Amino acid sequence: MSEIFDIVDEKGRPTGETVSRDEAHEKGIRHRTAHIWVVRKEGGKVQMLLQKRARDKDSFPGCYDTSSAGHIQAGDEPLESARRELFEELGIVAGENDLDFAGCFAIEYEKVFHGKLFHDNEVAFVYMYSGPVDSAELTLQAEEVESVAWFDVEELQGLLDPRDSRFCVPMAGFLLGKKWCDRFMKER
Repeated sequence: MSEIFDIVDEKGRPTGETVSRDEAHEKGIRHRTAHIWVVRKEGGKVQMLLQKRARDKDSFPGCYDTSSAGHIQAGDEPLESARRELFEELGIVAGENDLDFAGCFAIEYEKVFHGKLFHDNEVAFVYMYSGPVDSAELTLQAEEVESVAWFDVEELQGLLDPRDSRFCVPMAGFLLGKKWCDRFMKER
């Protein structure tokens, strides 16, 4: 059974209509996702945790991506979806006040994966998590995440621009996260 998403306007507001996951990606119908960056300060630098996507994912298999991300189901709110994805993919239990909203950005592309056209058109809601995380203690969702690794923010920016093919991190999402991290460094 296919997941059902709210169709949204350019700001990510539901229109009152829904669409199946399959149809959304076949036709490029705009829907919402939640992206969560897990960050820490280590050795005087800010690091971001990236997940390496499972090899059989329907888009960007085997590539490094945002710490945790997923579709927002019809009727759900972005924050509750972000908390659910963080727990499902990495085993991190985050309270409502543990995630800071960093902003939204649009994603739209067409690309072929596994011999099939994938058309993504989404508004991503970005959240930041800075609670203590031991990556060796995470519970990875095997069908979603192959592994995780920490990257210094400045090093990561160099890997994303120009794009290193091992990474599929959306640049606009990274820049929102980096802007938040710049404030994070000053506050701590």
